[in-house]
Amino acid sequence: MNITRALILLGAAIVLAAINVSIMGKEGIRHNGEIVYLDLAPRDPRSLMQGDYMALRFRLAQEIEASLHSGAPVNPVLGEGQTGFANIALDEKRVASLAKPGAASNLRIRYRLRKGAVWLGTNAYFFEEGTDSRYAAARYGEFRLDAASGEAVLVGLRDAKFGALN
Repeated sequence: MNITRALILLGAAIVLAAINVSIMGKEGIRHNGEIVYLDLAPRDPRSLMQGDYMALRFRLAQEIEASLHSGAPVNPVLGEGQTGFANIALDEKRVASLAKPGAASNLRIRYRLRKGAVWLGTNAYFFEEGTDSRYAAARYGEFRLDAASGEAVLVGLRDAKFGALN
């Protein structure tokens, strides 16, 4: 075996290992993370290239964006693709909102700026073709939040009474 093939195999093994570590991390958050609901405003549930999906926009992301543009950002000014953290507060139903400045908050959520918008882990929810009417009642995204890293993983959509939409 020549050195080129060995390097290609080594590179492939490193890539596969990195992907598996990432998957294991997300699965750990799905199973052990804190339940947090984010208000959502769904958009058009169609994609000709990707199949049926619902584009998602979260109220919390809009609150963070407003804070960033108000001159009193939730953290230092970020550039495109950079990661920031926002302190969040949960109401009695575990619906998250941006914590008031100076308020005690033990939860924070990680976000990233993409094309000037705040990205909270995902902006789409994919579902089986022809089942879009089932998701029309979606009002909340159910996330699992890793308290240590602030990473949020979307695990499902909920209706106005927090019922599952599957």
